[in-house]
Amino acid sequence: MDAGAAAPQRSIDFWGAIRRGWSKTCPHCGRGSIFIKWNKPHRNCPACGYLFERDYGDVWWVWIISDRIPIAIGIVVVYFGFRVTSWKVGVPFFTALVLPLVLTIPRRFGLAIALAYLSRRRWPDSNDPMPPLPV
Repeated sequence: MDAGAAAPQRSIDFWGAIRRGWSKTCPHCGRGSIFIKWNKPHRNCPACGYLFERDYGDVWWVWIISDRIPIAIGIVVVYFGFRVTSWKVGVPFFTALVLPLVLTIPRRFGLAIALAYLSRRRWPDSNDPMPPLPV
């Protein structure tokens, strides 16, 4: 084997990485936490050293898509005839649209990090060192 050739990598566990990202743990090792606080991420995994965001903004596309889902549901509901006729109807309606967005912020961010991880594993870059996989 060529001395410059990379060691063979284990296959990518797609659903495992997605599940770990959604549960706010490192998609690489599954042991380290992604967040320091509610929505403040570590730069690297405290357990394995995996760099969560190689370039800041790598995960924005997932944020943009996942933010639009509850808003699209609201648009569909209004399109099919729902009308806000008073504040007693408007407050629960807008709360039902905003609450899922706010409560799922860390999980959506973890999911975005997991998808970026899968992309980096699928198409490796020699300038992006990946820590060894846990045994």
